[in-house]
Amino acid sequence: MIFGILKPYPSPLISGRGIDLDFALLAGCLALLGLGLVMITSASSEVAAVQSGNPLYHMYRHLVYVFLGLVACGATMMVPIATWQRMGFMMLLGAFGLLVLVLVPGIGREVNGSMRWIGFSFFNVQPSEIAKVFVVIYLAGYLVRRQTEVRESWMGFFKPFIVLLPMAGLLLMEPDFGATVVMMGAAAAMLFLGGVGLFRFSLMVVLAVVAVFVLVQAQPYRMARLITFTDPWSDQFGSGYQLTQALIAFGRGEWLGVGLGNSVQKQFYLPEAHTDFVFSVLAEELGVVGSLVTIALFVFVTVRALYIGLWAEKAKQFFAAYIAFGLAFLWIGQFLINIGVNVGLLPTKGLTLPFLSYGGSSLVICCACVGLLLRIEWESRTHLGSEEHEFSESDFAEELNHGR
Repeated sequence: MIFGILKPYPSPLISGRGIDLDFALLAGCLALLGLGLVMITSASSEVAAVQSGNPLYHMYRHLVYVFLGLVACGATMMVPIATWQRMGFMMLLGAFGLLVLVLVPGIGREVNGSMRWIGFSFFNVQPSEIAKVFVVIYLAGYLVRRQTEVRESWMGFFKPFIVLLPMAGLLLMEPDFGATVVMMGAAAAMLFLGGVGLFRFSLMVVLAVVAVFVLVQAQPYRMARLITFTDPWSDQFGSGYQLTQALIAFGRGEWLGVGLGNSVQKQFYLPEAHTDFVFSVLAEELGVVGSLVTIALFVFVTVRALYIGLWAEKAKQFFAAYIAFGLAFLWIGQFLINIGVNVGLLPTKGLTLPFLSYGGSSLVICCACVGLLLRIEWESRTHLGSEEHEFSESDFAEELNHGR
């Protein structure tokens, strides 16, 4: 239905050139999606067989999430970037509403001591995944509206934190420390690229480090995780169990891995093998070579996203450029934290690996972000919505034949 409504308007899927996509980004993301499906099938087979009697149970559910993600990607590509710009404030209110709802007893669903999901009959929605993207879209609009103020005054620099800090507080109440770090890190990067001076940015970094130190000290479990992370073998059957099992998986994988499907750690030794620690199972089965190829794919899609932002900036489509930069930094933050946790470089955090980990909300939102990036790339290439061309809805009634 949505495709029928939007059909008269050109898009990367419907244009004078037919399907007109950035196939490099799309290929990289599809490769990660395919690899994720294979690894989730392997990593979850033992758990699924015991819990449901069907070793392919999680694979079937993940296929549904992949389908929904592809639909979300296609639908997002059909929406003009100017529409996202107009809806920025409403999306911010929606993000706050979702983060409040998830904390309401009876609405939010508690899993492993955290209230991070709103439960429905067949699936859960994780508001933090949606909120991070909505914050990026709102902040991109702010940087365009207040560009001079952001670059030249302290007030322009501090105003975004009037929004960001309460949202970070709601995330910490779940608690979801990892999502808080990723969101604030992406926001800081966007502010820096938006023109915040080096002195003010350095001050923000110092304050962020102090805030992280205080937050770690405020909760005993965070301090325990930090201590365990420095020496997991000191309590390998207690607080260090998850990390030591992940490290064993890496050790068993060696250069070429033990073979797809032959992981031992997934057989109830490594908790969350198909979600937060799917990369450890990948390293065990595919080895160092497979791990490096996976990381190379991650690097490619994030660098491509940054280039899309650069192309939009050159086309003077600054709102689109800031969105692309923000989404790229969201991915970079999650990649670094998840893989850092898996290899023991960072304390254990419940943060999924984009495109690879099992989880409906994360996967669908990642695919929607891909659609948004593909739309940004297409509009910058066709110069639709740039400053030299006054934007109006009539622009979408014409066939565009430009190409990069």
